[in-house]
Amino acid sequence: MKNAVYKHLTSIAFVITVAGCANNPDIPNDPYANRELPPQRSTALPSKIIPPITQSTPAFPYTAPENLPQDDFSASGNYANRAEVQSFIQHMVQKQGFSERYLTTLFSEAKQLSAVIRLETGADHAPGPPKPHLGSWSRYRANFLTEEHIKNGVDFWNSNAAAIEKASNMYGVDPEYIVGIIGVETFFGRNIGKTCVFDALTTLAFDTPRRGKYFKTELENFLLMTREEGYEPRKLVGSWAGAMGLGQFMPSSFRSLAVDFDRNGKRDLWQPQDAIGSVAHYFSKNGWEFNSPVTEQAPSATGATTIDLSTYEGDEYWQTFHNFKVIKRYNNSKKYAMAVHQLAQAIKQRL
Repeated sequence: MKNAVYKHLTSIAFVITVAGCANNPDIPNDPYANRELPPQRSTALPSKIIPPITQSTPAFPYTAPENLPQDDFSASGNYANRAEVQSFIQHMVQKQGFSERYLTTLFSEAKQLSAVIRLETGADHAPGPPKPHLGSWSRYRANFLTEEHIKNGVDFWNSNAAAIEKASNMYGVDPEYIVGIIGVETFFGRNIGKTCVFDALTTLAFDTPRRGKYFKTELENFLLMTREEGYEPRKLVGSWAGAMGLGQFMPSSFRSLAVDFDRNGKRDLWQPQDAIGSVAHYFSKNGWEFNSPVTEQAPSATGATTIDLSTYEGDEYWQTFHNFKVIKRYNNSKKYAMAVHQLAQAIKQRL
């Protein structure tokens, strides 16, 4: 997109992680980004695409964090008959060499996800008084700096130690931050999402005008990705905004930055090894500086590189460095970047 850790969270507090992932503009401050849809029975990922998790990583089950009404999350979109979809199909045929018959059949099966429309437009947000700014960082931090996050982070690191060490050495990225990203994004694989990515991207591309152009580009990249990797488009699951795998890559980032780290011939970000290598590759391509500082607490706001975070006890000030900006390339939120940093350090200390 789950588990008991999240049952106490409200949708407005648990933000950014699933849809607020690599290469998704405007998502970072979207309060609806981590809201998930109920699973569609027809989109359960078959074992040939996501093999059962082996002993190399803990078997973390995942469930949606909330239950949207089953009769309100999808409907027949009749997309193949719509003029704008037919235009998109012709674009894919002429520019990318797809079969018109194949795409027409695919879009005739697409479902319009009404919950995705509500989440993207904000219509799903229950009205109420705005939350006070005081303590906003304290509330946000409490979603990720938990005992379960730290414990499961240590377990994830131990279970995938060889891949994490290899990725760290190959790409020059401190290992704790590889683990920290996966922890914040999907709770080490528990919260990867259960929404049909093709249906989500189709709905967003053709039924939400604010970022429709962006999502059409992601839909194009998704179709290219499935062709390149041999995936069936309607079998892949992820977040409501189209983010995929343990690291929650959008299709454009998948195509440019995902790596086949276990060398089995397929880039499979739903499995730990490829996800670990791909997150490290993402950091490396965005200029990560190995063994360099990320942030340190400051006594006051001393300049442009100092950020403030509101706690219940008052504001905290943090001096940020280059690597903090690299984390924000994953998601442009100072609270997100700080959560990744602090979770990474907590897991490293516990390990």
